[in-house]
Amino acid sequence: MDAVLITGGSSGLGAAVADAVRKEGGRPVIVDRQRPADGLDWIECDLSDTRAAEDATRRAIALAGGRIDGVVTAAGFDVPGALADIPAEVWERIVTVDLLATAAVVRAALPTLEETHGSIVTVASTLGVKAVGDATAYCAAKFGVVGFTRSLAAELAGRVNVTLLIPGGMRTRFFDDRDEQYKPGPDASLNEPADTAAAVVFALSQPPGCSIRELVVASERETSYP
Repeated sequence: MDAVLITGGSSGLGAAVADAVRKEGGRPVIVDRQRPADGLDWIECDLSDTRAAEDATRRAIALAGGRIDGVVTAAGFDVPGALADIPAEVWERIVTVDLLATAAVVRAALPTLEETHGSIVTVASTLGVKAVGDATAYCAAKFGVVGFTRSLAAELAGRVNVTLLIPGGMRTRFFDDRDEQYKPGPDASLNEPADTAAAVVFALSQPPGCSIRELVVASERETSYP
């Protein structure tokens, strides 16, 4: 494994993936609004601007010497609430960061990934296959990531490996800024992000000709799947 571009790699699952890639001898290159820890290579970008996301991807590839072997689109966020209560600009930002930026980053990275016969791991959610209330933007985006990735896998078969990751809830800061009613309760069963990151590295490390098409990684007691 050589260089791997990771969106949202400064925190949460993205940071866990960066750590796992580095432990396997790879070089994480982070695209995020915030600077990552430990002096990792970083391109600053607000992924709600999809043209900026494309430009940041190209700059990240240049920073890695013009070659990457993988892309992991781990950036994502949510602001739960009833549709009528979520400001339009917030609703649209969720869909843009979680779905449209995923496509923008992949689009910009494709020429390099085709040269290296590299790998893409998109990050959906169990809420991309099972909808819940007060999450219309997040579910719309993550259902979109599922459809986008399945179509992309068919489109790029034999040229770029494409894996859809469907993670359950994890012990990250994802839930920190929510209203109390939307935070996991004290008995919630959540996965460690390092365990999900290990599955990402597994997908990235497959030999030529073998592709892990989809991975569901969740706590044994995950209530949002199946």
